[in-house]
This record gives sequence, C-alpha cells and structure tokens, in this order.
Amino acid sequence: MGPLQGVRVVELAGIGPGPFCAMLLADLGAEVLAVDRPASGQPGWPALFARGRRRVAVDLKHPAGPGVVLDLVAGADALVEGFRPGVAERLGIGPDACLARNPRLVYGRVTGWGQEGPLAGSAGHDIDYIALAGALHPVGPAGGPPVPPVNLLGDFGGGGMLLALGVVAALLEAGRSGKGQVVDAAMVDGAALLTTQLHELLAAGLWTDRRGANLLDGAAPFYTVYETADGRHLAVGALEPQFYAELLERVGLAAEDLPDQHDRAGWPLLRERLAAVFRTRTRDEWCRLLEGTDACVAPVLSLLEAPTHPHNQARATFVDVGGTPRPAPAPRFSRTPSATPTPPPTPGDDDQTLAAWGLDPEELARLRAAGVVRSPGT
Repeated sequence: MGPLQGVRVVELAGIGPGPFCAMLLADLGAEVLAVDRPASGQPGWPALFARGRRRVAVDLKHPAGPGVVLDLVAGADALVEGFRPGVAERLGIGPDACLARNPRLVYGRVTGWGQEGPLAGSAGHDIDYIALAGALHPVGPAGGPPVPPVNLLGDFGGGGMLLALGVVAALLEAGRSGKGQVVDAAMVDGAALLTTQLHELLAAGLWTDRRGANLLDGAAPFYTVYETADGRHLAVGALEPQFYAELLERVGLAAEDLPDQHDRAGWPLLRERLAAVFRTRTRDEWCRLLEGTDACVAPVLSLLEAPTHPHNQARATFVDVGGTPRPAPAPRFSRTPSATPTPPPTPGDDDQTLAAWGLDPEELARLRAAGVVRSPGT
C-alpha cells in the first residue's frame, strides 16, 4: 500500500526530524527499518513517530556494529540519519562508506545548522534554528516578544518534511541515473524556505518587519483569534471582501457603522466591536451559526478535541493507531492509497526482519551472542 511500496529505507534512529521523516516515508508505503541504539538502562523518551516500521538495536560503538548497518544498506534504497556533522563518518557509516557499499543509495541527513558553516558543530534546537532563519521573529503580538510556535517550523516543517521531499526526489533521480547521492537537509535552511512569501511581501512593500503589524500576523481584525463567552476561541480568516461582508452580516454588525475593512486607522475600533460580539456566545454556539459558511470562521480545537470534529471524522483525518487517535497519512493518493499506520512492533520478530533484509542467520546469531545486535529496548 502507498506509492513508495517496494522502497526500503534504513533509519538510524534519533529524535525529532529524522524519525518524522522516516514516519512519512513509512506512511507512504516504504519498508523502513529503524536501527536503535541499545538501551542505556536510564528512563528516556519513548520512540516517537515509531508507527509503521520494524526496529532493531545495534551497538554502533562495537567494532562489528557499523558492518551490520552496511549490510543493511546493501539492500536498501535510502538511509536517513540525524547525527551531528561528522558523527556518522566517525562511526564508519557516513556517506562515503555507505555509497561504496551501495552506489544507488540515497543518503538523507538532517541537522539544525547544516553539514558546514560557522555553526555546523554547535548544539541547538528548533527554537534556535527558526530564530536564525527569521521565522521566529514574525510570530507574536505587537509590543511583545516572539512566541515559539511549538517545534513545528524547524523540526518538522523545515526539517523532517523537507528531508522526506529530498529523499523522494533523489530516489526519483536515482531511478533514472542509477546513482545515489547525499541529501543535506538543514532546519535553518528549511525554516528560511518557509518564510518565502513573507520575503516577497516585504520586498513588495506589503509587509513590515514588525510583529503584530501585518495582514496575516493577527494585526488585522478580520484575520485573528477571538475569545468567546465560555473562554474558548474562534479563528477568523475573512480576508476577501465578500467573505468579510458575510462575516459581518452573520454576526449582526452593519458595515456602514464600521470603518472600512482595510482602513488601518480603524482597525482598533473594528477589533473592539468584533471582540464584543464574539463574547456574547459560546464557541460552539458560534460554530453552529458560522461553520460551513463563507465567513471563514473555525473553532480553535485542542489536541484532544480535533479528532472528534465531524469534518475530521468524515475525512478520517485521524486514525486509530494502537488504541489512540493519531493523524492519518497525508497527502492522499487515488490509485496507491497509504495503508492505515500500524503501531510499533513488539520485540521478538527482529530476527525474521533482519533475515529478510539479507543478514545471514548464523552471522546474526554470532552478533547477538556478542551483544552487537539486540532486540529494541534491550
């Protein structure tokens, strides 16, 4: 199931964007084998984004450990890793070693700062990368500090998702040329790419480099969030004149009693009038009146609420994975639809998995006895 059915991917397990990329590839039908580090004995994070793929633990610091990865690479189409620059090379599983073993391999790697540059060797997290990219500065209220948009822009939008796009593009090219290559995804690059529209608007004089002062950053009273009578919130996005007119009509405000929609001097009054009217009803009461119309209004749903919304249920936007709702694979394909994701496997079938990937059973038994290959979590 899925358009990547038949593609094999080795994932050198980590946190954040690498596993997210591997999850996306698995969602699209690729057979992904995650190579974990042996358990340290200390409590840690669960294996996030672990759905839809098999796992095995390999001690990469053991002299025989890198050879296991190279054996897996020999039968793979792609590899995904998220180590700091130089770490994979020091372990003996960098691009040169892997491409020597499999010249058609797509070697996908994701870091915060990229493989080179003054900051390449520095530690960092999503918030640092989006800050340097210019993607954090525009987010937040006028007169206040920037507000971190969780870790969606750097780790997942600018990092894991663009790495997945790069891997798929390189796989497509390898199918024509017969040659692999390295895909270098940096979260600072990807987060910067996500701000393309803002740079274009800035150059055209349609954006100002200040928070809370622009059409799409909450400054416009017809593109912002309002509190309702029950302390919940509505998202209003009535940008176009016809949508704005319908919004006013449905909430009971007369356009002739208000400033012109794009009169910035009148925005404070317009915001005040809209805020007052939205505080007269609960969020769900407003939804019954406004959802499904061209007023461009939607409820601000929590993570727990989103799976229960009728539209999300009708589209199966969330699916059951191991007994809990999770976002479904996206996008959707008419002829090669993605399968419903499966939960992480239980330990015990990794020998069969490794055998299917070409590891000799006798050699595998020797590696297990030496502690090089282990079951996940051990």
